[in-house]
Amino acid sequence: MSKYLISFPSAAMVVSQDEWERVSREAHGVIDEAKAAGVYVFAGGIDEKVSPVLVEAGGRVLPGGYPWAPRLDGGFTVLDLASREEAIAWAARIAKACRCPQELRVFQFDPES
Repeated sequence: MSKYLISFPSAAMVVSQDEWERVSREAHGVIDEAKAAGVYVFAGGIDEKVSPVLVEAGGRVLPGGYPWAPRLDGGFTVLDLASREEAIAWAARIAKACRCPQELRVFQFDPES
């Protein structure tokens, strides 16, 4: 089993006001199905109202994220799945519910984590 990150940036999800309730219901329905299937690890979105900070090794906090990195926003789902094919199938279900394509990435396994 591997953990897969299924995600999209905020700008990719273009939904009319009239559709938000239905999209939310469908997206939560896919998450409920993942929970029932026993593959759900975590899901949520970046709170864009809260600015990121950089925390240094000594504990000093600096405003903002890495200035050279792209902005991190949007929605994220982590599922524990047996294969890439299974991950693609779940990503397609999330894409349908959210009305936008999803990025799919696999986490490298760390035996000490």
